[in-house]
Amino acid sequence: MHLRAAKVYFDGSHYTAIPPNAFPHRKKKSKTAKKEYKQKEEIVPNSNSPPNVQKEKFETAYKESLSLPKKERKSYIEKRLADTFSNEEELKTFVDENIERAKTNSIRRIVRLYRKINLQKWDYFVTFTYSNELHTEESFRKKLSNTLKHLVSRKGWKYVGVWERGGDTDRLHFHGIFHIPKDSMIGKIVEVEDYDTKNHRRQKILQNTHFLKHFGRNDFRKICLPDDVSSAVKYITKYMEKSGEKLVYGGKLPTYFLSDILEEDIICPIGVDDRKALLFDNFMCIDEGTIMGNVSPEIIEQMPKCN
Repeated sequence: MHLRAAKVYFDGSHYTAIPPNAFPHRKKKSKTAKKEYKQKEEIVPNSNSPPNVQKEKFETAYKESLSLPKKERKSYIEKRLADTFSNEEELKTFVDENIERAKTNSIRRIVRLYRKINLQKWDYFVTFTYSNELHTEESFRKKLSNTLKHLVSRKGWKYVGVWERGGDTDRLHFHGIFHIPKDSMIGKIVEVEDYDTKNHRRQKILQNTHFLKHFGRNDFRKICLPDDVSSAVKYITKYMEKSGEKLVYGGKLPTYFLSDILEEDIICPIGVDDRKALLFDNFMCIDEGTIMGNVSPEIIEQMPKCN
């Protein structure tokens, strides 16, 4: 089987191709259909609150429950939503369905994250820590976000990160994995010695002088090996799942690159209903009939991308 313009991603071990139309999207409902559906949805005879209120309360309770032990989360959510349902059976069904939905969405976000991460080159795992001597929490979050936005547009930086609070200090942090092109670093990277409060020992870290001056303590850890990338992503996703914070993306971070795939480069079909194709590690990349070469970071850089 020869594939034309297949979406290709790398899962950390192997390349996988998704043929066009392997997973067709459902047709979007017309505005009229959406309106009629919404009107029907609002008629819930056995509920004390409309669906949008129930969903909002669920989202709030679910986020609050992430700090609790897993066994206590469902019970906590049900207590928070109890006054919006007229009977316990409806409440439990609603909570079960929405917990499952939240878990599925979380898995999809993590899968999407890994596909984006594995398609890029990364240089540093960075932590920025809020300093109350320089900012309020609101100004720290806003100004750091704006600074990173400008570095993306003007210097070509790329990053994926998440906001979180320190477990012991409750101090706001931003953790991110960064690609910083050659000669685009602002400030200077200097080695300094400080105290690791978690492990109670002195340590040497790399700090950026520009961010130190304008935002406070920061830690630039070099990424040298694939395992460094994997560890950084696990760190980010851990805080994402713990706090319920959304991932923050900066720069062009495609999920796939597009390539024609030769039949001899396919090992076997895989996935649901064999809709995907597992590829050999040295498969040939072809862009609209032009042979680009065997797959490599340099060749992937030249291939068209998509999400």
